[in-house]
Amino acid sequence: MSRIWIFGLVIGVVFTQLSGAELPSKIPLWPHGAPGSEGRQDEPEKSKGSNVFNVHNPSITPYLPTKENATGTAVIIAPGGGHRVLCLGHEGDDLGQWFADHGIAAFVMRYRLCREEGSTYTLKGHAMDDTRRTIRTVRFRATEWGIDPNRIGILGFSAGGELAAYAAMESDNGNSNASDPIERMSSRPDFQGLIYPGKSDTFTVSEGMPPVFIAYGYNDRPDISIGMAKVYLNYKEAGVPAELHIYANAGHGFGYRKETTSAAGDWPKRFREWLIDSQLLTEAGRK
Repeated sequence: MSRIWIFGLVIGVVFTQLSGAELPSKIPLWPHGAPGSEGRQDEPEKSKGSNVFNVHNPSITPYLPTKENATGTAVIIAPGGGHRVLCLGHEGDDLGQWFADHGIAAFVMRYRLCREEGSTYTLKGHAMDDTRRTIRTVRFRATEWGIDPNRIGILGFSAGGELAAYAAMESDNGNSNASDPIERMSSRPDFQGLIYPGKSDTFTVSEGMPPVFIAYGYNDRPDISIGMAKVYLNYKEAGVPAELHIYANAGHGFGYRKETTSAAGDWPKRFREWLIDSQLLTEAGRK
């Protein structure tokens, strides 16, 4: 065996270890299995392209900015997929990295799917349990991750937008008597982003809810294009700060793509500007 071959092998192993250390890893929301899924905790997820399904051990994937670039603001991302799959490409991991590159800590959720074939999960039960647990987890580990616990928001696409909206509609201060310290944390998001969310006719608005950023396409289906305009007016009537973007040349599912050249595709920039204007992101973070 030549010295050159051995040297190359060592360098390759070291490079692989370093590269692997830089890649974000999934963090289970419950170390011993999610309530209602304990028996399926070790069942592997399935994927087709960038879409993931068969989720029984809900988790988050963190995308953290460098310490020099960190602003202290965090966004939880709930991908869409009709509650049948999780679209982790244009509605998940790519956006998580974009936020991290712009000083915002991001956490991509993998939540249980209530409309997947054969699923026994429910939206208001299991999926929302995963959503609230994510908010509590990020808040519990805020110091560790360099996050301001009062600047933790949630953003969702389509089906994930439903979860984001429900999290803002129905939250709690945590259970102070819980043995699990994460469950003592508040599940209230400090802001919300609703990107072409479904089920807008089920959204309720009340005074004191977190401020909201809304974006969708003019050519989306009526329940979104018309329904979310009504939701925006409900926020205004309740005195909840709201910003609305309707993109004339977009439909459903534009998400975020690194190669975008459209106005709708640039919505993350508008979202970041809104965070700054809303004093949820410091001016120092505008780089």
